[in-house]
Amino acid sequence: QAQDWDVVRDPAKQSMLVFTVFDVNLSIAVRCVGQSYQAVIAGLPPIEGATRPLGIALGDEAVDDQTWNVAEDSRIALSGLPARFARRLREGGPMKLRIPGGAENGRNLVYALDLPASGSAIDESLAACDRPLVDPRDATRAAVDGASLPSGFSWARQPNGEYPESRYGSGFAVLSCLNDPEGRLRDCVIETEHPQDGGFGAAALASLRRARVQAADLPDGPLPSRLIVFRMNFILEDGFSTVPTPLRGRVGSN
Repeated sequence: QAQDWDVVRDPAKQSMLVFTVFDVNLSIAVRCVGQSYQAVIAGLPPIEGATRPLGIALGDEAVDDQTWNVAEDSRIALSGLPARFARRLREGGPMKLRIPGGAENGRNLVYALDLPASGSAIDESLAACDRPLVDPRDATRAAVDGASLPSGFSWARQPNGEYPESRYGSGFAVLSCLNDPEGRLRDCVIETEHPQDGGFGAAALASLRRARVQAADLPDGPLPSRLIVFRMNFILEDGFSTVPTPLRGRVGSN
């Protein structure tokens, strides 16, 4: 195994790319550009649509079926929770990657990879984007079950953002927040955004000022604090939609 992952820095663009390449034409990378953080898997079979299912297992854990975002190049998938994913990559070791329908005749394509450990490069990329090296929210993020809100919660007032001044016709941002006893969102973090220079993260944050959550069994509150993780899609057409959408989902178990 290599002592660390490969690194490419571009100080002029405030950019740092940390990556590892496998001999099956796959690569995994994390990158910080400005204050925007991304984790990507490249070299996947092309796909149509804005999201794709991937099954991922690190170490001896069971495969976790997730929904990843699709980049403009559909062979590249972007994590909705890149900092958490990066922190989990640092130790290296076995990784199983399952691509539903990625093989001939619609069969699943499965890769068994051996991740190199990262002694410092991944940590440096996290620090460059002001992402914590240890985050207690990670355990709760792992429990996101396909809904944009915790069980029993619903939107009392959905976020409704304005399209940013951007040269892009579409984009998205993934945010995580805690709620206060009155249902307002606080301590919100832009987990990732794409394109990185499109302004969609800031637009999504601004939309949360009047957003509220509620719990059916606590109509008069106070609400317990829960972690809320969701993606906001921005699509510039005759109108545009910024309705929060689920971050993760389940695919087949085969």
